[in-house]
Order: sequence, then C-alpha cells, then structure tokens
Amino acid sequence: MSELSVRHLLGIKYLNLQDIELIFKTADHFKEVLGRSIKKVPSLRDITIANIFFENSTRTRLSFELAEKRLSADVVNFSAAQSSVRKGETLIDTVNNILSMKVDMVVMRHPNPGAGIFLSRHVDAAIVNAGDGAHEHPTQALLDSYSIREKLGGVAGKKVVIVGDILHSRVALSNIFALQMQGASVRVCGPKTLIPKYVESLGVTVEPDLRKALEWCDVANMLRVQNERMDMSYFPSTREYARQFGLTKPLLDSLDKEIVVMHPGPINRGVEITSDVADSSHSIILNQVENGVAIRMAVIYLLASKIKK
Repeated sequence: MSELSVRHLLGIKYLNLQDIELIFKTADHFKEVLGRSIKKVPSLRDITIANIFFENSTRTRLSFELAEKRLSADVVNFSAAQSSVRKGETLIDTVNNILSMKVDMVVMRHPNPGAGIFLSRHVDAAIVNAGDGAHEHPTQALLDSYSIREKLGGVAGKKVVIVGDILHSRVALSNIFALQMQGASVRVCGPKTLIPKYVESLGVTVEPDLRKALEWCDVANMLRVQNERMDMSYFPSTREYARQFGLTKPLLDSLDKEIVVMHPGPINRGVEITSDVADSSHSIILNQVENGVAIRMAVIYLLASKIKK
C-alpha cells in the first residue's frame, strides 16, 4: 500500500494496520533525512499548512512546525489566545478565514473532543488532530509505538502498561487503540478515581498495583497528572500519588528484568517519575521527542500527497 486509507488524521481509531505500517515506513525514510547535514527536503514546497492551537502547547506545536519546515511547506501559526476567538468568533469562521488564505492543511489542537471531526465535515482542507480534549492524540500514539518498535524490534506480543491519569488523557486512548491494533497487550494502572469506567470494554485490564504492573510489562508509559483538566480533587495529595504511582530508581532496580520507560511529556519530575529514572538507560523519552518529528513529517507528507491529486 502506497497511500493512506484516510484524507485526515482525526484519530487512531480511523486508521488500519496498513496505514500505521505505511506511516512507520515513511518515518524511517525521514529519520534518515534528519540524520543528514542538510535536514530539509523539497517535498511540500507547494503546500501551505496552518497550525491552529486553541490550547497551549509547546512541544507538540514545535514538533509539527519543525516537521513542516523540514518538508519545505509554508507554515502559518495561529494561537487562539491572541485571536478573534476571544471576541466570540466560531471555530468554522476562524478556520474558513484562514482557509481563504489558500491553506491546504490544518493541524489543530482543541479542548473539545471531536473538534477535528466537526471541522473535517465543514472545510475542504486536510485536518490533522494534534489533540482534542481528553479524546485522542494520534501522532503521539504513533510516535510512541514507533519508539517501542525501534527499541524492542516490534510491537506485536509486547506488554505495555500505561500508568497515571488515564481519565483525562488523550494519549492513553490513542495508545490503547494503536498498541492493540499492532498486537500488543495493554494494561492501565493508576488511582481508581483516574481510571475511566469504560476502559475494560476496550479490552484493557486494570492493575491497581504499580509493582505488579511493572513485573508484568515490557514497557511502562508514565503519564502526567493533568491538573489543568481537573475540576475536583481525585487523590489526597501529590505526595501520596507519587508514593503509590511514582516510578523511582529503587523500584525499577528491584525488578528482576529490564523494562523500557516512556513519557509523553511534559514531565512532572518527582511526581509520576523521578529524575534518575527519566535520565536513566531505561528511558527512551528523548528518543520519543526525536521520533516525533519523523512521524509528523510522515503523516503530513502522506496526507499532502492525497491533496495534490
């Protein structure tokens, strides 16, 4: 297969296994490009991409922007905090105004789940979901799977535990879909109040004990507690959370095997993960950041090739 089955990247659940494999194969090529002295290719010289972020994001926005510039696309950055959205302009009006400037693709982060799907039905540009509320974050899940594949040789048959704030996480849901599609087993671990009730219906096992989860897994993906999404207290204190669900070096060293440690960032050092774990040989956190650019280059390139037709 040489092209994606979709026009937009709205969520992992809209992809198939062949799509994921094509994205990874394309990312392999771009990762090789990123290793050269000249890290730019002229692939998208005639494509204009708008990055529209209705929520603050530094890492994801920079990663997308770098990916777009490495492909030689024209890039427009739009931040809702400094925009007419604050004056009451609707999502469609905002995007249509941007599209009237002849934009071919929109990379959007929005606090409302399904915002990208809504937009894809009303505008004529390719849409890339850079995170919609606590719903999906597809490029993060793709770069996570790609990083596991790079480290362990594949994803199929691997055991992955996602630890932390599952309830408010778009990373968790996208990862569950992507990992299962590739044949991995997934468990989640965290305070009962931060585990969604529906999660077992997705074929995921809940493991409340962090040590047992770590003894079971090959990979531990440690999520941040998303305080900014919380309207109430979900656990007694940060200290209590860190004691029960924080990954420390002594805990890691006490396991009778080596496991891979991941984190989508930004890290709350000393809460879900300690500095000596984040900076240890177990950690592939910086590999994830590096792979994020290659994966986003692959996604943008593959979607843009459908625009040109």
